[in-house]
Amino acid sequence: MTSKLNSTVVLVTGASSGIGRATALRLAEEGATVALVARRKDRVEELAEFVAAQGGRAMAVAADVTDADSAAAAVQEVVDSLGRLDIVVNAAGSMLNGDSERARLDEWDQMIDVNVKGVMYVVKAAVPHLLEAAKSADRQVADVINISSVAGRVATAGVAIYNASKFGVTAATEAWRQEFGGRNLRFSVIEPGAVDTELFSHQQGHAQEAESQRFEGVEKLHPEDIADAIAYIATSPRRRAVNEIVIRPTDQDF
Repeated sequence: MTSKLNSTVVLVTGASSGIGRATALRLAEEGATVALVARRKDRVEELAEFVAAQGGRAMAVAADVTDADSAAAAVQEVVDSLGRLDIVVNAAGSMLNGDSERARLDEWDQMIDVNVKGVMYVVKAAVPHLLEAAKSADRQVADVINISSVAGRVATAGVAIYNASKFGVTAATEAWRQEFGGRNLRFSVIEPGAVDTELFSHQQGHAQEAESQRFEGVEKLHPEDIADAIAYIATSPRRRAVNEIVIRPTDQDF
């Protein structure tokens, strides 16, 4: 284990799989204590055990970030247990794309709840602790890193509500960056293209088939590619704020 993030506490949402899981492992390698937040308790407990077996430090927190009280309780549990909070990575996400005429409203609600409200609830609860850490940490800075998408930059037919949710994440992150940067709390957004995660499997029937055709011939990014970008942001010295990173597969031209 290295020590670029030694003595820091990182909260990662969506830590049970994909980008969240890869990020937790990557930041643990940098010396951080990682709080693994997800609905699937068994998965984050298993991951916490794996981090510990590799010589790192981790705790598992079962929480539903789409519920404001649950999100706030998760943040408070981390602070109470670990004494501080230095970095938040909002990696929980939902993608249920497809024909808007056939789409179900509950699927649209789910994307807004996870992708927008989940970020909002965690940020709201975490900011006071992050500002305190920015004052007291050796790093002299704290971080929020939000995972958006290239869908938060370019709208596409059949992707309307996912577009809306990710445009919202990108916009909110920039507004928060302006609001809190002067207090040594950095806000960064990462906008990946296609990443090989469970996200694509969330879609059903015709929507999944359409996505498969859309990305045919594209070698998707690995979750570790995004985790590397997150590590670059989190380990940057106080003077360097990385506002936005766009990462596409080499083969993805949209």
